[in-house]
Parts: sequence; C-alpha cells; structure tokens
Amino acid sequence: MIRRNRRIIVIVAVAIATAAAGAGVLNARRSAAAPAVITDVVTRGPIVSTVSAMGTLEPVTTVDVGTQVSGTIQSLHADFNSLVKKGQVLARLDPALFRSAIEQAQANLTRAQAELDRLNVGLADAKVKRDRARELADRQLIPASELEGAEVSVRSAEAQARSAAAQVTQARAALRQAEVDQSKTVITSPIDGIVIARNVDVGQTVAASLQAPTLFHLAASLEEMQLKASVDESDVGTIGAGQAVTFTVDAHPQQTFSGRVQQVRLNPVVEQNVVTYAAIISAPNPELKLKPGLTAHATIEVARRENVLRVPSAALRFRPSDDVKKALGADGLSAEGPTVWQYTEVGLRPRSVRAGAGDGIYTEVEAPGLAEGARVVTRVMTEERAVTAAGSSPLMPSGPRLR
Repeated sequence: MIRRNRRIIVIVAVAIATAAAGAGVLNARRSAAAPAVITDVVTRGPIVSTVSAMGTLEPVTTVDVGTQVSGTIQSLHADFNSLVKKGQVLARLDPALFRSAIEQAQANLTRAQAELDRLNVGLADAKVKRDRARELADRQLIPASELEGAEVSVRSAEAQARSAAAQVTQARAALRQAEVDQSKTVITSPIDGIVIARNVDVGQTVAASLQAPTLFHLAASLEEMQLKASVDESDVGTIGAGQAVTFTVDAHPQQTFSGRVQQVRLNPVVEQNVVTYAAIISAPNPELKLKPGLTAHATIEVARRENVLRVPSAALRFRPSDDVKKALGADGLSAEGPTVWQYTEVGLRPRSVRAGAGDGIYTEVEAPGLAEGARVVTRVMTEERAVTAAGSSPLMPSGPRLR
C-alpha cells in the first residue's frame, strides 16, 4: 500500500513538472513573438557632407622642351631631377650641317651683291647714253627712234637692278635663317625648374620635319602641386571653387594632405558610358613628399553644419512593414516624405521631419517637438532575426525589448 502511494506521488510530480515546463516554453514563444525595437538617440553636433573622388597629382606648371631643327644630339647638359635655370643649356645638336648652310648662304649673298653691282654699272652707262641721245636729238642730229631706244635701255637696266636688289635681300634673309637654325642647335631651358623627364640620349637623331620632338619635360616647381580628380556627374553639382579637400596617397598612407578646389572644368570625360568632370585641387607640397603621377584618394567637403539637431541616417531609412505596425500598435498609420518613428507607451508612432545635410552616419533634421535626447527607431528585429542575432541556441537569452 505504501509503495503504491509513493508511485502515485511520483507520477503526479512528473505530470506537474511537465505541465510547468510546457507553459514556460509557450510563454517564452509568445514573448519572443513580439518584435524587438532598436532605437538610437537624437543628438546635436556637426554635420560634414563629403564627396569622394580619385585623381592624379601633377605639377602646376609644366613645359615640354623640344627642338625646331633636326639633327643629332651632340651633348647633354641636364638629366632626370636636375635643377635648371632659365637660359641654361640643356643639350646641343651637331652644328656641322648648319655651318655649311651658313657658308652657302654667305656665298649666295656675295654672288647676288656682285650681280647687283654689275647691273648698277650697266644702268649708269645706259643713263649716260640716254642723256647724250637727248642732246643730239635736240639738235636734230639723230632720229627720234635712237632716243626712244636709249630710254628703253635705261628702263630695262633699272628693272634688272631692282630684280638684283631683291635677290640680294633674299640671299641676306637666307643667311639670317641659316644663322637662326644654327643657334637653335643649342637647347636652353625656358623656365626655372626641375627636369622631370629626359627623352633623348647622346648620338640620337631627332627629326623636326612634321612635329617638334620633345627632349625634356620640365616642371616649374614641385612645392606647388595640383590634384586632377575625376568627379562623377551625379556629384559635380555640389562641387565648387574654394571647398576644403583632404586626400591620401599610397606612398604615405599614414599622412593626410589638404588643399582646396580651384576649378571644375566644363569639359566632360566619357569612358564606358560613364561621365566624369575634372576638378583641379591645389596641393601644397613644401616637404616634397608628393610626386608627379601619384594616385590620390580625395574627400571633398561640400557642406558643413555646426551644432545642428541630427538623427542616425538609419532612422530615416527605417520603414516598418504592415506586420510590424500591427504588432507594435501602429496598424493603419503611414507617413510620406522624410519620417522618423518613435516607440512610445502607446506604440510605434511616425513623426515627419525636414531633412538637411548628411554625412552617411547622421542627417540634419528639423521637426516640431523633436528634441535632443529623444529616441528614434533605427530597426526592428523579428523572432527569426533575433534568434539569428543571438545565436542558434534557443537557450540564449534575448536582449531588452526597447533600447
């Protein structure tokens, strides 16, 4: 009898424990069925809106030094990274052919001058004969035809003398051209600067028949560089002269350089149906750390607001589904335009705001009744997402329902 009573007691205890466990699981599931609301605080602070762009560093002023005459490089007087002054000799071409051209031009000038002298003598003789013929014609000692012939001879001699004088002028000009060509065999620097590139070697032949070949590439100064950044067409409307810029280069990844937008060029660049515009950014380089051709990652500050009311940008992106609205007491509520949602004692409620500048993390807002320290909803976690966030084990405790 005692054993039977003990067995009944054990069975009842097990039944009670099982019922309690089932009720606990049911209550836990019902509790987890309600979405978990994640909120963040409305704060005051600065908003800095930026645009990212990439570009290449280059000197502000560059000059390509070429040659206007063809020839062979006889000597070089500057190399890569050489500091040069205006007028300094950079290279010389072999002047032998140009000396020969000068001698030939001098000989042509001498011959033309001699021909002019000969014709001037003939002209003087023709004038003397004409004057004598006039005297004789006045005395009627010669026929009029002889006088006319003498005058024709004078005019012919004058024409020949003028032609010879023109040939002398032409020969003199040819001589000056030959002398100028010889002077151009000496290549000098047009500016004070530094040699960035040298494109020729001693003994190399350069031909300037169609286009002047480039011998040296000079930069006026590397202490003042500029960044030519490509700005997407969707951002170019916000870029303007004077805006502050920070940028980094892979050569100095730990250092941030600064500059300002100087110009946004109107010439579009189209590559693979993508339209970009070139923004020219100043890049002071007093320590000469920036090199021509370095790729830079620039951040252009297009707007800055100080001490403004701001909300997390995620709060403006939050849009509750119909199921979430129903579960959080907002069934039938909707909002148009920029909106933030607040979770109050009566449930989820929308609040229309006017959005301003944003930096990707925070967005400036203006709304009556929305003050610093208020909390706005950034996301809602359903039962499945909450379990995934906490882990796959159903024994893991869930977080607070309102944060």
